[in-house]
Amino acid sequence: MEFIYQPFLLEYKYPFGVSSNTRTHTQTVFTKISWEGFHGYGEACLPPYLGETLENTIHLFEKAKLILKKQTYPCSIAEIILEIDELGENNNAAKAAIDIALHDLKGKIENKSVQQLYKLQKKESAFTSCTIGIDTEENIKQKIFDASDFTILKIKAGTKDDKALINLIRKYTNKPLFVDVNQGWTDKYFALDMLGWFKEKGVVLVEQPLPVNQLDDMAWITSNNILPTIADENVKRLKDISKIKDAFTGINIKLMKCTGIKEAFEMIELAKELDLKIFLGCMAESSCGTSAMAQLMDCADYIDLDAPHLLKNDPFSGVRYEKGKIILDELPGIGANPKEKLF
Repeated sequence: MEFIYQPFLLEYKYPFGVSSNTRTHTQTVFTKISWEGFHGYGEACLPPYLGETLENTIHLFEKAKLILKKQTYPCSIAEIILEIDELGENNNAAKAAIDIALHDLKGKIENKSVQQLYKLQKKESAFTSCTIGIDTEENIKQKIFDASDFTILKIKAGTKDDKALINLIRKYTNKPLFVDVNQGWTDKYFALDMLGWFKEKGVVLVEQPLPVNQLDDMAWITSNNILPTIADENVKRLKDISKIKDAFTGINIKLMKCTGIKEAFEMIELAKELDLKIFLGCMAESSCGTSAMAQLMDCADYIDLDAPHLLKNDPFSGVRYEKGKIILDELPGIGANPKEKLF
């Protein structure tokens, strides 16, 4: 198999935050694995807070080349991914890019979607939230207007005054809200009061209210059962789920955190066994990475797969958005292909 990669800078429609220095771009690296005229595509999206750099990503890709070069088809994706995973700790997004490309390649060779490869019920569309980042009131108003087709909004909270933020949102919309606190609270009594207030304001769920090291406090909050609580930073990979099963009511699975489709599906299966809700999320991926995750949407209780909608320069065609839904094209593999020559 031939393996090549190409760095790319994704550009957002809106900056994250309110200052002129806030982030408007994210580095990503697209991958292509080829075999006898078939091409599988993947993506390693590298937001700064992941701690994964372009240099380290390329370093892992160079080592992975030696493994992929000796592969032919048919092959075991699971065995290849295990060998690549053992190349070193972290670099989860880089590993995800290879995993996604291998699934895309296999699907194209067999003329099957990833849904079919995993024997999932065919699902072409599902409702997804649309993210409204912290910003000035005027920009928040514009973002809500731009998201008018979406039926659910996701609010980035964890501010000094989250009540003021939610009240501001409620000036312009009454739509159901997902709220991501991003570990922004530390006091469990304050957090419990906020969840009760959020419920009155039409909030559906809350992601990661407390820092990752406050699992006992999270378990106490969740036991009061005011709103569903979703673990995000507390859960990256399969091995993390058993640690948080009594502290949250659900988990946020992201391909860039968990190393790809293979492990995401394993996390879904374990979460179901433990009666945890499944929230499918994303970083800032293009339609390449987002289409890959959308292949698993039949398994989800909640979906937040809006990243391509927030981009100005998506180089892939794949998922589309209509009337609040994310829609998959009926294509083999992950359901996405480059709009232009990238490699």
